[in-house]
Amino acid sequence: MEDLKHGIYQHFKGNLFEVIDVGRDSETLEELVVYRALYDSTEFGKNALWVRPKEKFCEEIIVDGKKIPRFKFIE
Repeated sequence: MEDLKHGIYQHFKGNLFEVIDVGRDSETLEELVVYRALYDSTEFGKNALWVRPKEKFCEEIIVDGKKIPRFKFIE
């Protein structure tokens, strides 16, 4: 699987996130992306931390008939 750059990514819905690192699930050894929301959420708080399987983080999805990255690297 491709290496993942640390930095700022934009989710296809518009919000920005900072990729902190890639870790592994201690049971399955699946690679997980650790990333921080760069916005304040009324539900999850300011700069909430998230994890997502690397495979899903890096996948392309179909939006309005076009294939686009779920998270696009910005800087």
